[in-house]
Amino acid sequence: MRGGTSRGPYFRAEDLPSDATERDRVLLSVMGSPHPSQINGLGGGSTLTSKVAIVSRSTHAGCDADYLFAQVSIDNATVDTRPNCGNMLSGIGPFAIEQGLVKAAVGETTVRIFNINTHTVVEATVQTPDGHVNYEGETRIDGVPGTGAPIVLSFLNAEGGITGSLFPTGARIDTIDGVEVTCIDMAMPLMVVEAGSLGLKGNERPEALDANVALLRRIEALRLEAGRRMGLGDVSGSVVPKPVVVSRGDGPFAVQSRYFTPHRCHAAHAVTGAIAVASSFVIPGTVTHRLGDVPLPFSGNISVVHPAGRIEISLDASIAGNQIRITRAGVVRTARKIMKGSVFVPSTII
Repeated sequence: MRGGTSRGPYFRAEDLPSDATERDRVLLSVMGSPHPSQINGLGGGSTLTSKVAIVSRSTHAGCDADYLFAQVSIDNATVDTRPNCGNMLSGIGPFAIEQGLVKAAVGETTVRIFNINTHTVVEATVQTPDGHVNYEGETRIDGVPGTGAPIVLSFLNAEGGITGSLFPTGARIDTIDGVEVTCIDMAMPLMVVEAGSLGLKGNERPEALDANVALLRRIEALRLEAGRRMGLGDVSGSVVPKPVVVSRGDGPFAVQSRYFTPHRCHAAHAVTGAIAVASSFVIPGTVTHRLGDVPLPFSGNISVVHPAGRIEISLDASIAGNQIRITRAGVVRTARKIMKGSVFVPSTII
């Protein structure tokens, strides 16, 4: 399935090995990793197309489906289940309905999803006009050709899902090797850097950023230290925290973002990353907030401008004393079911 601006296989958990090590060997074989073009598997040679969703009936009260996201490395024989992926999340609701985990209503169906990676709950509202999933519609999202039926994702209480704190270092700005950064954990742990701090304008194309080897090394050095300060330990083998370079947007409620995955610049933007960027934009005292003038409390849309267009993030944010609360974060995505069938792995794998 394509979910948002990502693509990958969606599995029922019971169809994969229960042992995590064996499961990861299977996923590496399925995707054709490690290999730059993933020629021997289903991967597309990009971090955006080397993703896996694993779904099961929920064991958590009030939820319908449990979702485990896996980022399969292209270059290394590693599978990372620490992050979440909001784009792949777009396909979980339709998948759960079609797999019989949730009974569809007539009109639209809301699926409550427990994300195992971050221990957070997301509500996905799926179009089911005749009691079946409808993928066709007029909703367009930047970074994807054509249109589809809208899928509304509402992230509930996504603060500190991985680290346990909205600002896991205890500060809204940290200085690492002379560079001011904001480390935030809201739907996805991020290290946010203002473009000018790295000698950038912020509107550079992804291919230009990817070709700047010195810049990528600099960002990675900052990311490794940010991960340590965020309590994540040695993140050299993990894709979190994700580094993000931000700059002033094209309006008072807009911020421009270049999102790294983490060693290449995203051609568009991750949904969870956009939620974290938008959240940091509305919170005073962050490097992102200085790029605009958003008052608190805030209830409305923040535009996250990215290389392929923009993502509109709907936020409810409040402040009581020094305590910030992001009580709701929503986004509209689309998904497409591409194929259904069997994938074969060598007998030596399982």
